[in-house]
Amino acid sequence: MLAALSIFAVVCYLLASGLLARPLFGAGTPTLSRLALGIATAAVLAHATGLLAMHRGALDLHFFAALSLVACLVSALTLLVNLTRPVATLGVIVFPLSALLLWVDSFLAPPTAPESMDWHIKLHVTVALLAFAVLSIAAAMAILLAIQERALRHRHLGPWLSALPPLTLTESLLFRLIGAGFVLLSLTLLTGILFVHNLFGQHLVHKTVLSIVAWLVFGALLYGRWRHGWRGRSAVNLTLIGMGVLVLAFFGSKFVLEVILHRAVD
Repeated sequence: MLAALSIFAVVCYLLASGLLARPLFGAGTPTLSRLALGIATAAVLAHATGLLAMHRGALDLHFFAALSLVACLVSALTLLVNLTRPVATLGVIVFPLSALLLWVDSFLAPPTAPESMDWHIKLHVTVALLAFAVLSIAAAMAILLAIQERALRHRHLGPWLSALPPLTLTESLLFRLIGAGFVLLSLTLLTGILFVHNLFGQHLVHKTVLSIVAWLVFGALLYGRWRHGWRGRSAVNLTLIGMGVLVLAFFGSKFVLEVILHRAVD
């Protein structure tokens, strides 16, 4: 049953991303995009149901399980963003990655069991995962922005460019997402200080330090946008740098300990 649910979600993710990619080749319609988002919704629901069943309805923070959970959150947030902003092209980036991470967690990763956590730790972890998911979408928006700016600068115009959201919309949404992600990341650090008794303990030192570095990068970007009007390449580079640091903070030690050294880590 779980295997069938995972396969269904993977197929829906890939089908939705394929339909969303068609306008990039001048072969799409608004109706097709709506159909693709509907299929993606089915994928997210199946993905979430599979995660609940596979990991016993609890937060499993082992490496592959956590990646699959983040992928599900990012896909769900992508659908929510599209309720108010026409940025369905994001799905071309997000949905195939979600399919891959779900497949790995379901069929390739070793079985894991969730660790027991108090409610305040669950709150801290939930806020952290939401921050990571929102800033992941911001990173995807930054990639779209870089592609659009490069194409316009080199006059590489084509039907695929007109299928992307307007440049001003992409940039505006990018900073809205970074602002929301910055608030959530601030709450992550705050709840960590309040609820995690040994914040600088084993396996937490690098997470704490790198999370603070990422917070500073995104904070500097928002300040630069407000004070100096930063945009374009500067915004893209700082967004991707901040996201890269955050990936190391959230998954760096997990990858080394669980995948390379085959040791368990909370």
